[in-house]
Amino acid sequence: MKKIVLGVTSSISIYKACEILRRFQDNGIQVQVIMTRNATRLISPQLFSALSGCKTLVDLFGEDDGDRIAHVSLAEEASLLVVAPATANIIAKFASGVADDFLSTFYTSVRCRVLIAPAMNEAMYLHPQTQANIRKLRGLGVEFVLPEKGYLACKEEGWGRLATPNEIIERGMELLRKSESLRRKRIVVTAGPTREPLDPVRFLSNRSSGKMGYELAAEALRRGGEVVLISGPTALIPPAKATVINVQTAAEMAREVYKNLPGTDVLVMAAAVSDFRFESAAPQKIKKSNAPAKVGIVRTEDILTGVRRKKRKKGLVVVGFAAETEDVRRNALAKLREKELELIVANDVSSRETGFESDFNQVLLIDKRGVVTDTGRLTKREISRLIMDKIEDLLERKN
Repeated sequence: MKKIVLGVTSSISIYKACEILRRFQDNGIQVQVIMTRNATRLISPQLFSALSGCKTLVDLFGEDDGDRIAHVSLAEEASLLVVAPATANIIAKFASGVADDFLSTFYTSVRCRVLIAPAMNEAMYLHPQTQANIRKLRGLGVEFVLPEKGYLACKEEGWGRLATPNEIIERGMELLRKSESLRRKRIVVTAGPTREPLDPVRFLSNRSSGKMGYELAAEALRRGGEVVLISGPTALIPPAKATVINVQTAAEMAREVYKNLPGTDVLVMAAAVSDFRFESAAPQKIKKSNAPAKVGIVRTEDILTGVRRKKRKKGLVVVGFAAETEDVRRNALAKLREKELELIVANDVSSRETGFESDFNQVLLIDKRGVVTDTGRLTKREISRLIMDKIEDLLERKN
């Protein structure tokens, strides 16, 4: 049985949380409720305990449960966190990383999807800071069921009325299905740059930070996939539960990709693999006084060409990336056809606001049928979700 955590905060619409809880249970979902301290002043935690069959959690430093740290152990069990109703206060805490009670601390611990249903006075909802907090959380991958316009607790008509339990349940169930959409699928993701040494000190590389590949690996994990992350040198922390293989050179990355092809369902080549390497690498640092006037450079192996020639699992979906500075669509289409890819992700890396080293990107998703999707400027986490949606469509068509 799947478990969701229902966060309940101190909105007047708190009574609707009881129906939301029951409706999730009707769908065969186990529900654990976390209440904020102010929410308990409106409804007793005992009511939610009776409805859910689980003790309602309120205090971060409540009763000890043996060796378990409650918010950490619960985060490992949860398939979804739903906060309904969500006040402006809890949204602000989530957006700023404040963790001063059980619910806000739990949010910082979860790796599952998060769904928030705001409910508040219209002035609070439309306040620029609240809207900025919502935009920030969306950029971090948090989902929202936005409030409706209607009769509010302040006895006025306006925006801020909690969405209907039907809408919240439907969106929640959709996200729960997503949490297992790549179950029993093996996804190999390459990420980051490669480094081609001249000597033990100097190397040839590029500006890739690895952020896009790491976000793709994390998104595949959120969908229940088995993920192998083959990473060049980055300063990033890899997503928990991914099998991480660290490499330095293009040759090392090629070797690990080929080794991991058997049994793989999806290969996502997000790494910025160096196209060139030095003709030879010195075992010791080359002194400037003894350095040659010219250094020979040769091409590295094209990994996607090698993948095309290798024996691989029937139905393998191969996704390539095209980092371009001109004629982005035309160059990407040429690469898509030449490498026989199912999908290519193309972007203009000449922009300072997107692409290399940025948290944002703007890409074209082009599939083998020639269908082009322009994502517009989004965070790399948001783009990773769009790419994984496309990959799921391709898997479905292949099967």
